[in-house]
Amino acid sequence: MEAEKKIEHKKVILDNREINPPKRNEKREKIRTIIVSGMLTLLLTIIIIITLPMTVLSFKGLFVYASIVALVIFLFILLFRYFSILILAYLNVTKYTVEDYPSFFPFVSIIVPVYNEEKVVEQSVKSLVELDYPNFEVIVVNDGSTDNTAKVAESLVGYHKGKKSMVKVSLINKPNGGKAKALNAGIQFSDADFVVCVDGDSKLSEDALAMGIRHFVDPSVGAVAGNVKVLNRKKMITDLQALEYVEGLNLARFAQGFVKMVNIIPGPIGIFRKSALKSAGYYSSDTFAEDADVTLKILAAGWKIKYEPRAISYTEAPETFMQLLKQRYRWTRGILQAIRKHKKHIYNPTLNFNNTLILWSMFYEALIWPAMNIFANLFFLVVGIFFQMSALVVFWWIGIMALDMMAAVYCVAVEKEEFRLVFYAFIYRLIFILMIDVTKAMATVEEFLGIQMTWGKLERKGLTQGGEPAAAVGKSHAAA
Repeated sequence: MEAEKKIEHKKVILDNREINPPKRNEKREKIRTIIVSGMLTLLLTIIIIITLPMTVLSFKGLFVYASIVALVIFLFILLFRYFSILILAYLNVTKYTVEDYPSFFPFVSIIVPVYNEEKVVEQSVKSLVELDYPNFEVIVVNDGSTDNTAKVAESLVGYHKGKKSMVKVSLINKPNGGKAKALNAGIQFSDADFVVCVDGDSKLSEDALAMGIRHFVDPSVGAVAGNVKVLNRKKMITDLQALEYVEGLNLARFAQGFVKMVNIIPGPIGIFRKSALKSAGYYSSDTFAEDADVTLKILAAGWKIKYEPRAISYTEAPETFMQLLKQRYRWTRGILQAIRKHKKHIYNPTLNFNNTLILWSMFYEALIWPAMNIFANLFFLVVGIFFQMSALVVFWWIGIMALDMMAAVYCVAVEKEEFRLVFYAFIYRLIFILMIDVTKAMATVEEFLGIQMTWGKLERKGLTQGGEPAAAVGKSHAAA
């Protein structure tokens, strides 16, 4: 027994170079953006000049007519989006409740990348050891931390008593290279056929591993996306994010999971077949959304990706307005970079039709939908103020809130969430989502202009699952 508990020290040399990294010509991209924008502006100007003399309406009448047409089109697209997602999600929930899975407990490695997280790494690792699963290990990857993370992690190396077996905890110390390369180091170090990639502060539900791994009985499944929930609630800004995760993110993953084409495996919990990661070329560091990038690469390699609602990871959400906007700014630019990287699937559906559908949906959600939402709010506000159509705008807002209330009630009921989140639907779409969409629009403009950006660090409080703060503050993993 003493020999079994002996701490192992290994020096591992890993090749973390990207496989055929894409090359970018930023000067050419900026010129192309200017040319395309100029051509579109010229085209619209010509259309206006040609069609304006043909109108028989007064300026006010034309504006009123345009308002009604715009309202109908916007609501039609909104209803189609809502109900298509709701129907697919409902079908998946129905299938999920009756589907029977055989017992499947393969050996699994949990990869935990950490960077300057001396205050939370011990708490995170100990929570992972307590997972209700019989056959797994934990691999901590210290990505060149400059604090005492390595020392704290070293004290955790060895065998720990878990719920069903002894759990081995290993440590890899490597030079700072970013989260993607830290994950690759852990994946290549692991001898398991299945790996779970989590964030350094992730806290998983006890049955998360057992619920997620069972989907791999299907040999076509290459990865499973988990269910991310906000841990630090009781504040308006974090409660709104809790509703967003339940309604805006998890509802979409439920719908995508029905066709086994989840488009983004979340960083706080992603479960992978290692052969799927290998065929996709592992994680890459050339975008700010390595999770979206690796997901698209796995789908492009022909694998299916499912969603498991009971594989829950609790994460800390930003608690200030500026932290939230910085996070969504980075998410948007990362997703746009991933779309650009895989743009050949947009242009050529014969390569992989599923990926073409996914990329067009991501393009719509990242670029078209935020622009539509911002324009619609501004347009109807102007119409209501200057053209005495305030009643029409009020009815429009009431319709939007009714849709959000319906979706919120459904999502909260399905996930057995706090019912009080439903009441945030009154301001969710008209204030919170509008604020996020403005940030997305700004991120889109700066991404296409090629403005440089860096990773931001989100201050962590190291909360327990009950929402109480831990002893001290840690920081999220950041790229160099």
